[in-house]
Amino acid sequence: MPSRLSGSSKEISGPISSPISKKLRVLGVDPSVAGATGYGIIELDGAHASLLRFGAFKLPARATFASRLREIHESITRLVEEFAPDAVAVESVFAALNMRTALMLAEMRGVVLLAAAQAQIPAHSYSPREVKASVAGFGGASKQQIQRMVSSALRLSVDPEPLDASDALAVALCHAHVSAARARMASSIGARKMALPATSSTARRVGKTIAVARVVSS
Repeated sequence: MPSRLSGSSKEISGPISSPISKKLRVLGVDPSVAGATGYGIIELDGAHASLLRFGAFKLPARATFASRLREIHESITRLVEEFAPDAVAVESVFAALNMRTALMLAEMRGVVLLAAAQAQIPAHSYSPREVKASVAGFGGASKQQIQRMVSSALRLSVDPEPLDASDALAVALCHAHVSAARARMASSIGARKMALPATSSTARRVGKTIAVARVVSS
């Protein structure tokens, strides 16, 4: 797996392909306090999802938490500038974490959300169970199962590594699924709304015709 140094952080990168057209592009992020923060960028074209890039930012073990926050913010900002996603999807804080870890993870998520806000890109949060249910079909799926399902959904020849990256891709796919479902629902509701005025107009015309006929006959 190719890797490169980005400032004081190490970016473990996966395949990259050039985007061809602007569809629905999602940057998924799986923040981490102690381990690597995974990221994945996908593009949805109808029912077809394709991979643009994935990887994980692994910071030095001796790095302070403040420097970790700065590095992750700068790294996500660079990805946003390079790929211009339509949305950023982030995994929410796991409720079972202890208070200290949960607060630190919330701060890590905060710098990711800040990078999205600075670029005026909408950000969305999904719980781990929501992500697993969306990608694997049930909320108790293991990381390895999620990894295999992500590989299948994106038609990859090898499973994305590390697991932090496959988790981030799962978050991106979750948002893509939710967005597609919302679009279908909006389209269905819009079609029904367009049909209603014509029906009502026809009913009014029929009613007026009947009323005129009654007046004439009387």
